[in-house]
Amino acid sequence: MIKAGVSLVDITPPAGLKMSGFAARTEPATGAHDALTVRALAVEDTAILVADVLGFDEAMSERVRQRCTLPANRVILAALHNHGGPCVLPRIAGGIDPTYMQRLEDACVEAIDRAVASQQRATLSIGMGPDPDVARNRRHAGGIVDPALPVLRVRNEAGAVIAVLTSYACHPVVLSADNLLWTADYPHYVRTTIEQAYPGAMAIFLTGCTGDANTGHSAYASQTLSHSADRTFAIAEKLGQKIGNAAIAAPELPVGEDIAATDCWVELGFERRESRPLPELAAAWRAEAAAHPKKRLLLEHWNRWAEKWAAIETLGGSWTGRVSVLDWGGIPLVGLPGEIFAQTGLSVRAALKQAPAFVFSYADSLPGYIPPVDEFQYGGYEVEEAHRYIGMPATFAPGSAEALAQAAISLLESVHSNLPAVGDS
Repeated sequence: MIKAGVSLVDITPPAGLKMSGFAARTEPATGAHDALTVRALAVEDTAILVADVLGFDEAMSERVRQRCTLPANRVILAALHNHGGPCVLPRIAGGIDPTYMQRLEDACVEAIDRAVASQQRATLSIGMGPDPDVARNRRHAGGIVDPALPVLRVRNEAGAVIAVLTSYACHPVVLSADNLLWTADYPHYVRTTIEQAYPGAMAIFLTGCTGDANTGHSAYASQTLSHSADRTFAIAEKLGQKIGNAAIAAPELPVGEDIAATDCWVELGFERRESRPLPELAAAWRAEAAAHPKKRLLLEHWNRWAEKWAAIETLGGSWTGRVSVLDWGGIPLVGLPGEIFAQTGLSVRAALKQAPAFVFSYADSLPGYIPPVDEFQYGGYEVEEAHRYIGMPATFAPGSAEALAQAAISLLESVHSNLPAVGDS
């Protein structure tokens, strides 16, 4: 048996704080639909944590990993990436509340330390749930998605389930920009569905490689405050329960007891894709905002971005992100930074020969979308525009996603995972 423990810390903000996730939404939250949480699972001297926020700032992630009781390189911090949470990314202009930021950081440290302190003798099992058929490629009709639904159950010495870890690659953005309530979006219902099936257990949801996957609307549909009948709490509940029930149906196959962890840092370059000088674009966006009130909020955001970066005529520099792997008894957990597309996640799974694995994004930092080479020809929000909202100087250069995938594959090879022969049923 191994030692495992879990912990949950409430991080629901008060009403009145600014929300994150939509450039068009400027009104603060009016209350909470469901509690926002930090959930941690510690296995031996490793841990994974998921916080119900849009993303982590690199500096906060590093501080949490340094402050917690475990070695920093044996901990992964993942964001749920729900769009119904508070502003927590300093690079996104405005809205950061310093008091809440300290609360979030302390909660993450507390969750890890409490999970370690609560460890008990336990066993791990793995299974792949059936495809819940919820995710849709939002850039290409009928395009690829990652249908994998890995499910890791943790049972104590008495056989009771104390934790269920699952993951699915679908953007937590069922609710649209008109929502003013704190919410974990559809993963809230995934977790409650699982917890109802296993009373006393804690469900943890890792958001997979969702850069081009949601429940069926384009990214541009989120750039207004218009209400959509397909983006309600009732729809989020229906879809979340569907994913949760699929996870419950996953079989349980025992795994080994060897625990390993490794990580590396990958440097990525930028490529500015704007075809006009930024001062010229800023002037054009100001004029367009005046002529088209419905687009004003978005264009004002673009204008602020252009003014910030206009002084940099020749784009240089780079960004460095962490790629991390935990190996729990032969089950890999691969954490990738940023918004990763299905193609990239599937390339890591292919290297694992489709053995059960968790391949997820939003790990340790959120520097924006990191598209695979094949997607640059299509442009669109994720390639051409999203860096303006997230506060990055430009799109990541072609080859960046492939570099992250190769780094992950190299790490997997280095820990010599003895992957179990588990099928998809």
